[in-house]
Amino acid sequence: MPLDPRRIGFSPVGEEHYPLLRAWLETPHVREWWGDPQEEIGFIRAMVEGRDTTRPFLIQLDGEPVGYIQVWFLGHHQNEDWTKDNPWLLELPRDAVGVDLSIGHADKLSIGVGSAALAAFVSRLRSLGHETIIIDPDPTNVRAVRAYSKAGFRPVESLLGRTGDDVLIMQFDPKANERS
Repeated sequence: MPLDPRRIGFSPVGEEHYPLLRAWLETPHVREWWGDPQEEIGFIRAMVEGRDTTRPFLIQLDGEPVGYIQVWFLGHHQNEDWTKDNPWLLELPRDAVGVDLSIGHADKLSIGVGSAALAAFVSRLRSLGHETIIIDPDPTNVRAVRAYSKAGFRPVESLLGRTGDDVLIMQFDPKANERS
């Protein structure tokens, strides 16, 4: 049975959350897919301090933090530094947004939190006017790909095989739930 979306909430990350985020980044299930915890905290700090346009949030389940989610703006990455290694970025709309997430507590994996949180976050983004929403899991992260599919994301067919071995570009399809 799907998780009731009313149990999911989001709160902006503040510096008081760094110890919690660092602890999550050091767990094996998060470390497998994210970078060095110290470097990742540095990226998050830049977001919180406004030096990066990406916006970080805690995912809450019944008011308790259980994960991390961020939204980034594709147009800010459509520059020479990013597109020389990722030319496919230019094939997506400049006003698209990307989402990244992880569940911090291992005991919250595979129970629907990720797909419910992503669906709720997408709803929030759409209410703010964002139409093109992407996510870019490693295709070998089967758990994530499955959760994102449940939340209405589908691989971008035109980009399959063109984004590197460790990136599967998926886009939110608002009609996905109508077909399920």
